[in-house]
Amino acid sequence: MNIKKSITIGAKTNHPITIKRFGYGTMRLTGEQVWGEPENRPEALQILKEAVINGINYLDTADYYGEDVTNRLIAEALYPYPDNLVIGTKVGAQRKPDKSWRPFNTPENLRSSIENNLRTLKLEQLQLVHFRVMPGTNIPFEKSLNAMFEMQKEGKILHLGVSNVTPAELEKALTMGNIASVENAFGYGQRTTFKLHNAENRGLQEVSDLCIINEIPMIPYWSLQNSLPKNDNKILAIAKKYNATPPQISLAWLLHYNDLILPIPGTSKLDHFKENIKAFDIALTDDDMKFLG
Repeated sequence: MNIKKSITIGAKTNHPITIKRFGYGTMRLTGEQVWGEPENRPEALQILKEAVINGINYLDTADYYGEDVTNRLIAEALYPYPDNLVIGTKVGAQRKPDKSWRPFNTPENLRSSIENNLRTLKLEQLQLVHFRVMPGTNIPFEKSLNAMFEMQKEGKILHLGVSNVTPAELEKALTMGNIASVENAFGYGQRTTFKLHNAENRGLQEVSDLCIINEIPMIPYWSLQNSLPKNDNKILAIAKKYNATPPQISLAWLLHYNDLILPIPGTSKLDHFKENIKAFDIALTDDDMKFLG
């Protein structure tokens, strides 16, 4: 079963970007509980360099990782950036030293985050920004997203996406402007509900279906979280068949699930990173996919 090796962000716009269909999520490069500097800074920098060496040209980050740790690591490891490298970031959230996650989504907050991302990543324009919806906010979704579209008009953002959205929020966003991509929780072990920031995110499968209908790339985060549901040995059987690990098969499942998915597995270990990227070359059969579901 052949898979598409590349994916295009903003395919319906005048500035499409085509990248390898396998990225790297930088969140794990931070310290414990996504806060502070990495435990092994040289290894973190080497992972970023190895990503580019191995043909990965999409990195996913956020200025609230660390906070500001992953952005600074990316710039330190890779600036000046290769011409084909795309750095996607997120705004709408904030971390505090107590490790809490807070909404940071007023128009003023969002502008501050965009300016901060531009500064720390040393960019004049952000190629892809996802507006992250956080639980507990009292700011209307439309107000925040309108502020993002305004900054896109100003040229600070090339492509705009949404993250952690419900089906209703995605449908609303599609009426407001061009949505280049969706970054939601999704994976072999999480297709219905998923716990995030003490809130239950419903409708994961429905969001995926909407992405397919509207031909929008989905960038699944935490796709290896809960990748082995209890009492489900199917993925273990397929892993044995291909002499692979269950996480590798989970990533291969994503790549074969539909051509609009861009996996971004993250890790802070170089050996684990090298293991993850091998999933890109695992060719599952139609029967494998039917068996896995």
